[in-house]
Amino acid sequence: MKHPTSPSPLEVTASVAAGKQQAGDTAPNDESVYSNVHDVLAQARSSVTRAVNGAMVNAYWEIGRQINEAIGERAEYGKHLFSYLSKRLTDDFGKGFTQRNLRAMRQFYLTFPIRHTLRAELSWSHYRMLMRVDNERRRLWHMNEAADAGWSSRQLDRQIQTLYYDRLLATRGERNKEEVAAEIQSTHPVTAADSIVRDPYVLEFLNIPQSPKQLESTLEQALIDKLQDFLMELGRGFAFVGRQGQPLCLSIPDLPANRGGAGACPAARARCGGIC
Repeated sequence: MKHPTSPSPLEVTASVAAGKQQAGDTAPNDESVYSNVHDVLAQARSSVTRAVNGAMVNAYWEIGRQINEAIGERAEYGKHLFSYLSKRLTDDFGKGFTQRNLRAMRQFYLTFPIRHTLRAELSWSHYRMLMRVDNERRRLWHMNEAADAGWSSRQLDRQIQTLYYDRLLATRGERNKEEVAAEIQSTHPVTAADSIVRDPYVLEFLNIPQSPKQLESTLEQALIDKLQDFLMELGRGFAFVGRQGQPLCLSIPDLPANRGGAGACPAARARCGGIC
């Protein structure tokens, strides 16, 4: 009786090649693999966004409720409580718990006292803007429209500022209403800047440092580089001197006031050594 033997590596390779040949165009290509991977990441990010948004909004609503119930009608005690909570929470959880933000959380609860009416699709940034809408009917309409249409917080702000609610009511015909509704996608399309990971409120909530010093120095260096290039293009008679509080020393010899070496910056001559 013959026992079955394992296929050799050569046979395995041939079998795989034959399978690919039979599969033909059905074999996955680069684009289909990328599409599948893209969908996985997009769904994962969407899940993270919903989780962070939900946790933040619920936490701030609950904080607002507890603060409001603790203060009640005691205005003087409220001043003390906001100051006390701000200091303690900042020590324990980092920035994001200023007295102004805590007051906004209380106002959030007062503006939306029924928790289950909140839309999970919206972020804290959305609700900060919605709280500025005085009329309750308009506010709730913008909240639901923003959630249903998937507006970013920047798009919501634009719609509020341009009286989108009123313009839509005044527009006749369903086709015209669709055109007005789609306008925001062309005038203010969603960009990478609208990403939740760039939202300062999210960074504060998660206590993620924003590295302001690095951003400031990067911007400063870029501006100085451009300014230096510009002065060099102007040619002789101009000088760039110092940074971080040092003056920008400019001299134009052809001006009457500058003839004879008077210079255009006598107050800064000591600092720049008279080179201008």
